[in-house]
Amino acid sequence: MTSVSELTRLARAIRIETLKMLNHLGFGHYGGSMSVVETLAVLYGDVMRIDPSKADWPERDYFVLSKGHAGPALYSTLALGGFFPMEALATLNQNGTCLPSHPDRLKTPGVDATTGSLGQGISIAAGIALSHKLASRPNRVFCIVGDGELNEGQCWEAFQFIAHHRLNNLLIFVDWNKQQLDGTLDEIIQPFDLAEKFRAFGFDVLTIKGDDIAALHQAAKPARGEEQRPLLVILDSHKGQGVPCLEALSNSHHLRPNEKMRAALEQAVRELEAIHD
Repeated sequence: MTSVSELTRLARAIRIETLKMLNHLGFGHYGGSMSVVETLAVLYGDVMRIDPSKADWPERDYFVLSKGHAGPALYSTLALGGFFPMEALATLNQNGTCLPSHPDRLKTPGVDATTGSLGQGISIAAGIALSHKLASRPNRVFCIVGDGELNEGQCWEAFQFIAHHRLNNLLIFVDWNKQQLDGTLDEIIQPFDLAEKFRAFGFDVLTIKGDDIAALHQAAKPARGEEQRPLLVILDSHKGQGVPCLEALSNSHHLRPNEKMRAALEQAVRELEAIHD
């Protein structure tokens, strides 16, 4: 089993490479990429059964990034995991790239679902999970949904479907970073008590700090028993998580940094790279 310290180092590497990639491009989805870094580190660093040399291995576990705008964090994770060369990260969102702005399963090795249109990814994940369950396959499915994405009614149709079919081979993470494109959740559409809502929909629910690697690992590692309800983990996270200059912003969903912010982001990379443990 991969240790918490190793997963912490992987999370830091993902954060560094994602910042570098976005800084090189000059704009992008900084905030929501940072808030899922630790979850990706846990899943790809230890929990998921994957083989980078065979990205389409039939026995692999599947991952769906329903909040597709966090694609840069997924790309860094896949590159660090050996799915494609690290050099490709410098081509993010450029002509001819294998790394478009949002994940595309036909372009990027290791991407299992094309996402970006919010609400659709969780439905895709539900379909994948049902197919494995009907075929009695052991494959697990993991999905990250954005909290602003929950404004889409399609999400709730998928959740009801998942609970009804007891798709406990699907583990869902809700990135509760409390901001979305146009402001805070409470300003746009108040979410009320998410944990209470998901329990009412038929899920077992855990709320975990989005950067608590040990707790994330403890929640994600064990497969669910046949009679258990599907598990949903609410990530109590921050937009721009792990990068103070981003966390301090009122909205870091999509940024085109000015000179001052760019300098702060480049300094953040240097500070992360200077950490040794």
